[in-house]
Amino acid sequence: MNMPAPVPDAAPSAHGVVSLSARSVVADAARDLSPARLLTELYSAMAAALGPMGWWPARTPFEVIVGAILTQNTAWSNVERALVNLWREKLLTPRAIEAVPAARLIRSSGYFRQKAKKLKAFVSFLRNSYGGSLVRMFAMPTTALRGKLLAVHGIGPETADSILLYAGQHTVFVVDAYTRRMLSRHGLVGERAAYGEMQSLFQRHLPADAQLFNEYHALIVNVGKRWCRASRALCTDCPLGSFLPAPSLMPQISVGAAT
Repeated sequence: MNMPAPVPDAAPSAHGVVSLSARSVVADAARDLSPARLLTELYSAMAAALGPMGWWPARTPFEVIVGAILTQNTAWSNVERALVNLWREKLLTPRAIEAVPAARLIRSSGYFRQKAKKLKAFVSFLRNSYGGSLVRMFAMPTTALRGKLLAVHGIGPETADSILLYAGQHTVFVVDAYTRRMLSRHGLVGERAAYGEMQSLFQRHLPADAQLFNEYHALIVNVGKRWCRASRALCTDCPLGSFLPAPSLMPQISVGAAT
């Protein structure tokens, strides 16, 4: 992954906590950074705090695709149970999913009837368009394949981009609720920014590197779960807290303390 060198971090105190004055210096500097440099600094801060993410956890590209479809509107822990069921029953192949009623095996995922239909729609698309071959499918140019995926029942932009990036190693950036929250709170986009606007921000200002996009998005998700929460954000403890704009420039955030 080729990233520009980060600016030096604010010096921690003897207790390892960055002081408020040091945070202010970093925040002032961040406001003067270009979007490309700020995105680089955010990445460096998250990577330093969290380390490698190793995402997406799967044994095959097809398992990634199934997980991307199942995780819509449900917790990943539920998806994991569903994937275990499918693997145990030897149903984590396109042919098996198409041939066997899968709804009974993915009940833990939530909205199981709809998810079964979406899985079957994808494997039918894969067979009809590419003879069942993921290799042939992922050999397609990114823009053309993305358009075809979006035409499949139940696949929207986030799911399509997850399939392209995590299963196919195409250089597209995945945008989700965690991404929107982080970008809007740091003043990089408006709260009502469109999916394409947020995606373009990353793709225009970062190197076109699938591994980088993979790791960056995974880091955002983990920061969102741990600190940058929808309610009671833990900005003081967050590795990105020092990059927040002045309070008057921020969207309203309910800030809580770590428990």
